[in-house]
Amino acid sequence: MNLQEMQTTPTTRLAPKSGKKNVLRKLAAQYQLLLMSVPFVILMFVFQYVPLWGWIMAFQNYSPGKGIWKSSFVGWDNFITLFNDERFFLVMRNTLVMSSMSLVTGFVGAITLALLLNEVRSTLFKRTIQTVTYIPHFVSMVVIANIVITFLSPDGFVNHMLLKLGWIDETVFIMGKGEWFWLINTTVGLWKELGWSTIIYLAVLAGINPDLYEAADVDGAGRFHKMWHISIPSIMPTAVILLILSLGSIINIGYESQFLLGNPLVLDYSEVLDLYALNLSFGSGQYSVGVALGIFKTIISLALVIGVNRLANKLSGIRLF
Repeated sequence: MNLQEMQTTPTTRLAPKSGKKNVLRKLAAQYQLLLMSVPFVILMFVFQYVPLWGWIMAFQNYSPGKGIWKSSFVGWDNFITLFNDERFFLVMRNTLVMSSMSLVTGFVGAITLALLLNEVRSTLFKRTIQTVTYIPHFVSMVVIANIVITFLSPDGFVNHMLLKLGWIDETVFIMGKGEWFWLINTTVGLWKELGWSTIIYLAVLAGINPDLYEAADVDGAGRFHKMWHISIPSIMPTAVILLILSLGSIINIGYESQFLLGNPLVLDYSEVLDLYALNLSFGSGQYSVGVALGIFKTIISLALVIGVNRLANKLSGIRLF
């Protein structure tokens, strides 16, 4: 074939593989994992998505006797009732304050503990600290609350020690001080979950390339400098993702600790949105207003996740989706 024929002969090119075929091949190669996930997907669908049809109650004057199908529609009246209730804003304040305190202390505390444990050279000491800090996570909140209430009671250990030290002249009902409840609740939550929260950070730190630390040693860097310039930057992507998820649930603080540690004397400081919804639904029979509150929480949580995700992407280039 001469040069002229080669120039006039069309070049044969391999057609690019279809993206759809690549996806199907990947799915086929991981069919075991897909089959294992099917039961969990079904459970999530049944318990997380199917109940959403009950949101229709938020737009009805729901009555258990009539049921959803026969209850009359009232439009946005239940949301108006919710936002006109002064108690709602008090409860919102409690929820945001306690969530923020728990988020900051838990986030900073978990990273700090993980960094400190990563610097420990004694394996026995490190495992001992990990075990001691992990144990409270597996203890029921009912037990934790009873321990705290017993220690802080007027005839408990704390009052006894304060009297011995001469810091107080008479016993104090600590759990009856509303202005102290936020601090007590945050401290209890930190004690219970601190060790468990460090697991993922310790896993990230264990995966850091040892060559980075060896190069830092050659350059004469100390432990603090290696921690600041190697350890912390390595865990930041994971920390940002966990922070996004945590901020998304900042108003879904739950109610277990507040319900167990609280009492009528500190109700103005201990009642959170979940307890408020529970009292609306089963205390005063305002089921529709309780469902409206649930929808409000969901919308706010979704907006927070999207907003924080975009902000983190702009500031650090790290995002969840």
